[in-house]
Amino acid sequence: MELKLLIASDETPPLWVLAVARLAGVSLAVDRTLTPASEPVLVLTDGIKLRGTTTIIRYLCRTSTSIPNLYERDAAIETGQIDEWLEYAPIFSSGFEYEGACKYVDEYLLHHTFLVGNSLSVADVVIWSYLTVAGKRWESLLKSTEYQNLVRWYTSITTDHADVLDDITATYTKKKDSTKTKSIETQTMNASNRPDVDLPDAEMGKVCLRFAPEPSGYLHIGHAKAALLNQFFADKYKGQLNIRFDDTNPSKESSDFVDNILKDINTLGVNYEKISYTSDHFPKLIEMAEKLIKEGKAYVDDTPCEEMKNERWDGIESACRNNTVNENMNLWNEMILGSERGLICCLRGKLDMKDPNKSLRDPVYYRCNPIPHHRIGSRYKLYPTYDFACPFVDSIEGITHALRSSEYHDRNAQYLRIQEDMGIRKVHIYEFSRLNMVYTLLSKRMLRWFVKNGRVDGWDDARFPTVQGIVRRGLQIDALIQFVLDQGASKNLNLMEWDKLWNMNKKIIDPVCPRHTAIHEDQRVMLTLLNGPETPFVRIIPKHKKYAGAGDKATICTKKIWIEKADLITKGDVSDMSPNEEITLMDWGNAIVKEIKMDSDGNVTELIGVLHPEGSVKTTKRKLTWLPVINELVPLTLVEFDYLIKKRKLEKNGDFVNKKNKNTKKEIAAIGDSNMRYLKRGDIIQLERKGYFRCDVPLIPPFKKVVLYAIPDGRQIGTGTKPNNTKIEIAQIKEPNAESN
Repeated sequence: MELKLLIASDETPPLWVLAVARLAGVSLAVDRTLTPASEPVLVLTDGIKLRGTTTIIRYLCRTSTSIPNLYERDAAIETGQIDEWLEYAPIFSSGFEYEGACKYVDEYLLHHTFLVGNSLSVADVVIWSYLTVAGKRWESLLKSTEYQNLVRWYTSITTDHADVLDDITATYTKKKDSTKTKSIETQTMNASNRPDVDLPDAEMGKVCLRFAPEPSGYLHIGHAKAALLNQFFADKYKGQLNIRFDDTNPSKESSDFVDNILKDINTLGVNYEKISYTSDHFPKLIEMAEKLIKEGKAYVDDTPCEEMKNERWDGIESACRNNTVNENMNLWNEMILGSERGLICCLRGKLDMKDPNKSLRDPVYYRCNPIPHHRIGSRYKLYPTYDFACPFVDSIEGITHALRSSEYHDRNAQYLRIQEDMGIRKVHIYEFSRLNMVYTLLSKRMLRWFVKNGRVDGWDDARFPTVQGIVRRGLQIDALIQFVLDQGASKNLNLMEWDKLWNMNKKIIDPVCPRHTAIHEDQRVMLTLLNGPETPFVRIIPKHKKYAGAGDKATICTKKIWIEKADLITKGDVSDMSPNEEITLMDWGNAIVKEIKMDSDGNVTELIGVLHPEGSVKTTKRKLTWLPVINELVPLTLVEFDYLIKKRKLEKNGDFVNKKNKNTKKEIAAIGDSNMRYLKRGDIIQLERKGYFRCDVPLIPPFKKVVLYAIPDGRQIGTGTKPNNTKIEIAQIKEPNAESN
């Protein structure tokens, strides 16, 4: 028996569904015709459709011809336990909770061979699948001794069912890798200005690159450019790309940021060989620092920070520059201890205080920080700076080429000089232009201010330029990849417009996103159709007239319908509709307005009309969207956003607090067609004559309204846009008080 599994066009089939189907002896034909972010649908032989992975999995288990009792057990309690595990399984897809879930299952398996009962169940298969799709993260845990019970159980299932699972895993991995890289490969092929440049002294198959984010925030669009360019060159030279977390500042970093950066990297479709941390190399970095002290290439300085900054600017040598090796080692040991004396010291490289390139004027290599590190706790009281750690770790990790944005241009000479003083292999530097966007802050320090002061909802706020923020706003990753590769690896600094990116996005979503109808709540006007249906009836129409994959929707035709006041106005602020005017009701037919009721201010309050089915849509000037007057309409909140700052380009270290926009969020109450109650978070739709939206909050308890985020289409002006006539609720950014400054 072969069944059809429908999945989203941008997804791979869930491994847990494929594995259960294979074990159950059911053949699946995969069809990628659903809109992005749609849940899987199983089409049975008689045409009946089952929606959602859990429902599909239970059905497949019940039809199993090879392994009995995968789901339903004689002991009802065991079936209930299986349901609990099926509900728990998705927690493994949360980066933040992943290791906590591993620990929980590991402790459970201390006294159990299987998750439920004494034989394999679908619970085992699904949890096994979630671990498998974690890829390199699970592979690293498999090699450790941290979760021995979990590893024992996983290995047992893999071995016992190798004839099925090995094959399905290999097939899945191949499909997943193909899907992840497809966007990058496709955009690389099509991008008119793709990075058609060469890395210096690059050898095919021997290039090793690294993307090295600091875990002090989420990845933003600038980081995305760096990650995607690294991916491009790794693919071009058939080389290797590693992820390395530059975790040298415990004051700003956290494991939560690590998890979310990994999530963002996966969202971007970046393929990497391994993950490392600068903190992995702390012992070797300390050894190198002590070597440089003993060779007279570094010294400990207790000059106050501001004075040191001024001395570097003026090229004045510190009084500590000529300390003896013994004096430096004594102070260095005080830094290691984190003593009162050590806390006021730093380690500086002895380079050249007269060099016109100020980055070479004895840069700081180490500074003290008593705050515990998010990975290694309070083991260290001092940490290397990025300028000291990066050239060292790049070299010893085998990096052949370090891609650095143009903001590091003056520090490239410092990077190479430090490697020279260390006596280690030099790494080639390739410089590309930093991505700058209009009306946009890309400094994590500035973004952190907005988060810390409650000006946004978090790092994934839709007003933020973070990967999660712009995806939440409705940007498709394919559009971002195309945008980045269109710029190429140019070293020219450009201030980029958001309009171009959103226009690329529109071209991706418009051909496939479903169409729905919404009317602003305080703008609705009732139209009574005298010859309308006494009994409401349902018409099934496509959600997208040119894309069948969007599915169908039910439209209810009633005698009383809602239309929007703005549609009655073709110019000015007062309705220019006249009695006996013929109009077109979209997806229904024509009607003639017989009577127009108005209030004392000339506002239309009600319309009376009749259906005119023989009328032609070509003869009417008004084509109106409408909704039936029924209780099943869905309450909506339509949210529009503006830029966080009102200055087109903010200078480096400029005053962003006084340049912030006060009104950055507009909320409009509306009602939508009844089909919208089935929207899921992340669904992209078009509201007829209103634009594109992404569902941020679906109609599920405890939420009582669907929240839709407006997606720009490349035509919005942004800051300074004139408001329309609709009353809106404005979410203002409050003025900071003296304390928050």
